[in-house]
Amino acid sequence: MDILGVRVDDVTHDEAVTRCVALVEDPQPRYVVTPNPEFVVLARRDGRFRSILNASDLSTPDGGGLLLAARLWGTPLREQVRGTDLAYLLVEEAVRRGWRLFLLGAAPGVAEEAARRLQQRYPGLEIAGTFAGRAGPEGDAETREAVRRAGRCDVLFVAYGVKRQEEWIARNVPQLDVGLAMGVGGVLDFMSGRVRRAPYVVRRLGIDWLFRLLMQPSRIKRQGSTIPVFLFLALREALRRRTGRSPA
Repeated sequence: MDILGVRVDDVTHDEAVTRCVALVEDPQPRYVVTPNPEFVVLARRDGRFRSILNASDLSTPDGGGLLLAARLWGTPLREQVRGTDLAYLLVEEAVRRGWRLFLLGAAPGVAEEAARRLQQRYPGLEIAGTFAGRAGPEGDAETREAVRRAGRCDVLFVAYGVKRQEEWIARNVPQLDVGLAMGVGGVLDFMSGRVRRAPYVVRRLGIDWLFRLLMQPSRIKRQGSTIPVFLFLALREALRRRTGRSPA
């Protein structure tokens, strides 16, 4: 489905995991993206970012705003597949299948703590390596070398935040021995225990974004500059579809 210029795959959690398993087994490096309203608004302003998203091997509907837009347009998506949920499901698959996992990004020390906690929670999980590094091109040589030193990585989680992590993947993953790369944003913060994840009930209600905003007020500027824009564009598109023409 096209959500304001960004391709989003209408998949369930089970279908997303099945697709990821196939991608890991493919001999070529592959990558997954998890769009939400912020992704979409940024992609409308940045053609390069939009191209990276649309060239992905899997694009899951992470944000509840995408499901709302699809419903307004009369073409509902079947399930919200959050990137955090998918990341944990892939960790479970890694244990079952003997995959090697690399954690890249976040603040110094976060990936290491996330690795320690994951191995406590999932006995037998093999962590190939961890590294904070720098998200920009100036840090590429260093981050690539860190991943290469770890040997074959079946799954690479990249936690540099929206846009920067996808750009890092597009620049670097084709040069690495990686099965599947996925931008995970703040997921390593959750996995490390540095940031509390929204309770299950809050996630079911689709307002986990509000919970995270309350936990991290610094996010208000980012969300305040993208979510209202996305809602306006979604409503305008709904009107266009109903009337058959763009509103004045």
